[in-house]
Amino acid sequence: MKILVTGGLGFIGSHTVVELQNEGFEVIVVDNLSNASIDVLDGIEAITGKRPIFEKFDLRDKLKVQEFFGKYDIGGVIHFAASKAVGESVEKPLLYYENNLGVLVYILQELEKKGGGNFIFSSSCTVYGQADEMPITEDAPVKPAESPYGNTKQIGEEIIRDTCRVNPDLKAIALRYFNPFGAHPSIHLGELPLGVPQNLVPFITQTGIGLREQLSVFGDDYPTEDGTCIRDYIYVVDLAKAHVKALQRLLDGKNASNYEVFNLGTGKGSSVLEVIQSFEKVSGQKLNYKVVGRRPGDVIQAYADTTKANQVLGWKAKATLDEAMKTAWDWEKKVRNSD
Repeated sequence: MKILVTGGLGFIGSHTVVELQNEGFEVIVVDNLSNASIDVLDGIEAITGKRPIFEKFDLRDKLKVQEFFGKYDIGGVIHFAASKAVGESVEKPLLYYENNLGVLVYILQELEKKGGGNFIFSSSCTVYGQADEMPITEDAPVKPAESPYGNTKQIGEEIIRDTCRVNPDLKAIALRYFNPFGAHPSIHLGELPLGVPQNLVPFITQTGIGLREQLSVFGDDYPTEDGTCIRDYIYVVDLAKAHVKALQRLLDGKNASNYEVFNLGTGKGSSVLEVIQSFEKVSGQKLNYKVVGRRPGDVIQAYADTTKANQVLGWKAKATLDEAMKTAWDWEKKVRNSD
């Protein structure tokens, strides 16, 4: 059975391709390489001993999407392909709406033509905004989005839900990620941000290796134990394995309804300073950082209630913050040494 992974050479996509191939699935990757490198295919092959089928094209091209679904018999879709920089989305909202929503519509239209299918959507905990209660359950209200990026995840979920409502043979699961980081333990795959990293951990490791002069900690006056923001940091390999579990759930017909939502996190919040301390522990070096003013749009804290994912999906995050951080640091050293 062929599984389509869109954006499959990206950070989370590539790790998911590895886990799918390890479970015996035949994977087809579609990626336009706008935010990924073709070399990632080598990393996937080095880990699994198998190279996925690769098709390079832009999913915004509706005719190409139609041609693709005419060419292959697709048993399931895991949809990662999307633009994801919050700041950029504020500056270029139309680009984000076209890329993140237009593409979703084109893929769902093709599944609808086939009479249904199995669809896993890469969503985000940004849909909750600053949640009223911690930890955040799947029943927490979806708050007005802080950015066009966050809005595309909310609208994306609505599009899928509305489509499932009128298509009983379309089965979908939206996975709401918290904060993925780390690298594959083989160090053949990891996070390769283009330009200045948007996420905390790559910025920490790039500062640690000397690529960035200093890390800015945005605010230490939040109502948390050490005054810094709290997030739920989840190891990327654990996250990737959840996608295989979700796909298997649909293939086995174990889903309770044809549209389901799961939070993917560790269930534990870590503050910015705790993440820095974890890096200092695994690297054995002090990090150059400075506390600066708060950043607009940052929520105080966000961490998952993982009960539903643990009990219903049968999945649990395993890696500790330190274990995952060590992979991120090993990856940074490898990338730096190969430059």
